[in-house]
Amino acid sequence: MPFSTFLDGKRQACRDLVHALDRFFPYVSILGTDVRSSQIRADRKSSMVQDGRGECGFVVKMHNGRSFFEYSLDDISGDAGALAQKIVQAVQIDPALQSRMIETALPQDEPMKQDFVRESDFDDYTEEYLLDTCKALSQELLQKDAQVLNAIAMVQPFTVSKLFITKNRELSQHYGWANGYLIVVMGGEKMAHARHVEGSDKLSEIVANLKAHTNQVIDLARHLTHATPIEPGVYDVITDSSITGLIAHEAFGHGVEMDQFVKDRAMAKHCMGQYVASPIANMHDGAAAAHSVASYFFDDDGVLAHDTQIIKDGILVAGLSDLASATQLSTLPTGNGRRDSYKRKAYSRMTNTFFEPGKDKLEDMIQSVQHGYMLFETNNGMEDPKNWQIQCTAEYGIEIVDGKLTDHYVSPVVMSGSVPELLKSISMVSDRFQVIGSGMCGKGYKEWVRVSDGGPNLKVRVKLG
Repeated sequence: MPFSTFLDGKRQACRDLVHALDRFFPYVSILGTDVRSSQIRADRKSSMVQDGRGECGFVVKMHNGRSFFEYSLDDISGDAGALAQKIVQAVQIDPALQSRMIETALPQDEPMKQDFVRESDFDDYTEEYLLDTCKALSQELLQKDAQVLNAIAMVQPFTVSKLFITKNRELSQHYGWANGYLIVVMGGEKMAHARHVEGSDKLSEIVANLKAHTNQVIDLARHLTHATPIEPGVYDVITDSSITGLIAHEAFGHGVEMDQFVKDRAMAKHCMGQYVASPIANMHDGAAAAHSVASYFFDDDGVLAHDTQIIKDGILVAGLSDLASATQLSTLPTGNGRRDSYKRKAYSRMTNTFFEPGKDKLEDMIQSVQHGYMLFETNNGMEDPKNWQIQCTAEYGIEIVDGKLTDHYVSPVVMSGSVPELLKSISMVSDRFQVIGSGMCGKGYKEWVRVSDGGPNLKVRVKLG
């Protein structure tokens, strides 16, 4: 699927509008967005193809020498001069209010012109083929065990086209990503559900891997019908990549989003250059740091994607910024300016957030635990950036006794405590590594964007309940 023909046809209109607004503002940018998304799904009783979370429109960002202003619209066709006058009128504010607005530096507008493309195989797969594949996978899962109450197979592809234009810059990007899911709901001693998730910009990989994991997801569902509650306590814990990523996301994801620094809502602001984790812990974020669902070429402020190291050898060294927070804090933007949609403000947001791999072997890590648990599969999490507390929920854990994984499953499992205490307890880091991108992250209770997280296996000591 090529770059959006709609946006391609609006390049000159964007240039004209930037030129018309240059009379009133020393900095003007226009972001055009065209996102196409669909969901192909089948279960025991139904199958469907429906639209996903797409969008198409423009946002104009202006700086008057003191502060930023934004104006969003569905289309920019027509007379550029008239539209510029309309925008100028819409963003006028009372001078008394202007004097109370946070002053920010004028953004840099370094010259650059480039079209970025990441190839996918989406055009090789019709929705009819994907729907038939989901139907077949659902039926296969239903037939594997009489206790299966429902089996869902789902594929969610999306493609992104974005155009960014200023006086000196003209950038475009086009890429795709897809996630695939197998979900089994099983009865027995208790009702339980198990899932398997895939992510790739190649639908061929997703289809092949979903077909290869039907037995695995059924086996997990069987175990979870026998899972028991965990006895609360402090344990040695081995995390899988999903739980490692959840820790990264909650511990130093939101906590280092630098728009929170501006508002003095994050403890991390006061701990730069300090040990906040074990010396063997290293953590990154960035659209250019990994290849996953949150990998793009430039952010919604037109800043090229970065690989930002947040923690280096246990020391907090950097945060994540959008253009506005970077100018407010007199730092360089890190390429983390992201919007829920063109109708929403850009915030400092995570992208691909993960711990670096280490040197330990997973089998040695498990053997080092006398009594504890290995935790699997992110359920949800939350954090308090101001007071540095964290809560992470794993779908299930497997008990470790005398250095061996048992057949005793516990579910669900909640990990909680102080962020520095948790991260400083990291004593082993595996050489295995995975970044997983299948979910969405909100800013507070809204402002959703796609994110990934992950890393190696970690050995930590933490409170479970």
